[in-house]
Amino acid sequence: MPTPPLRRAATASALSVAILLTVSACGDDASDGAAGLPATTTVAGVAIGRDAALHAALPEQIRQAGTVRVATDVPYAPFEMFVAEGKPELTGLDYDLGQALGAKLGVRFAFTPQKFDGIVPAIQAGKFDAAMSAMTDNKERQAVVDFVDYSVSGSGIMVVKGNPEKITTLDDLCGRKVAVQAATNQLDLLQDHQAKCKAAARAEIGIQTFPKDSDAQLALRSDKVVAQVQTKPAAGWTAKSADDGNTFEVVDDPAAAGGYGASPNGIAVSKKLPQLSDAIQKALQALIDDGTVTRIFDKYGVASIALKEATKNAAVD
Repeated sequence: MPTPPLRRAATASALSVAILLTVSACGDDASDGAAGLPATTTVAGVAIGRDAALHAALPEQIRQAGTVRVATDVPYAPFEMFVAEGKPELTGLDYDLGQALGAKLGVRFAFTPQKFDGIVPAIQAGKFDAAMSAMTDNKERQAVVDFVDYSVSGSGIMVVKGNPEKITTLDDLCGRKVAVQAATNQLDLLQDHQAKCKAAARAEIGIQTFPKDSDAQLALRSDKVVAQVQTKPAAGWTAKSADDGNTFEVVDDPAAAGGYGASPNGIAVSKKLPQLSDAIQKALQALIDDGTVTRIFDKYGVASIALKEATKNAAVD
């Protein structure tokens, strides 16, 4: 995607059927909607079972239904993707995280594709309980939904494997040719950095714009540029998946672990269900503490954007 998750206007398939994400729990109470779920679910190599206290803390309507209705906009790699073209089955970071949270809470997370700009209104209308769709937590959205934040992401730098030019920060791009998709936040980032190059008495970045990220990637692959700037999640996933991870790598600047201009991404939850957001926050923190979240994020090449603390409504601007 050309811009960070704040814009998040990926095209979604016109699927009308909900995609049920079956997760695990111990069905101790026959009147409970979660009864009959398997004892554990394995996500990213970790077996996860129900936490009885967290399950009990869910809103009664969620416990009785045994389901959290989740909206998502597909595709938006690596957060949400289809397993195969033309097939309804989902995969991706948000999908796996949903599996893990559902297993911990002892309910099913039922993911339904929804156009991104319609997600928040659909939650307000009561069609969904929550959304997992790489959604940026910002003050405007906080007015109508609550967020449980799980990642922070911005723009990242991708280089060829081995990083032969020894690029470690944006400053190292001064005086070098760099690929970027046109009309994106990443292009704005590079243009804004030109002043810093000049202040350091260095040549400007040789910005090479391309219609699509894939075109910029081709320029990097063919050594026409020394780096490509794109969203850090997209860079991480490309480095992980392209040629089995043998072609590219992502520069991890310690001063911008989540990427440049990073902002928090969160699970949007209906304000009518404060118990649900509280339970999700506690379940997420438990999965952070036991290392499951790191395993999930690493699976998609984006471990650096995972939060170490499950925050609520983190955006302050």
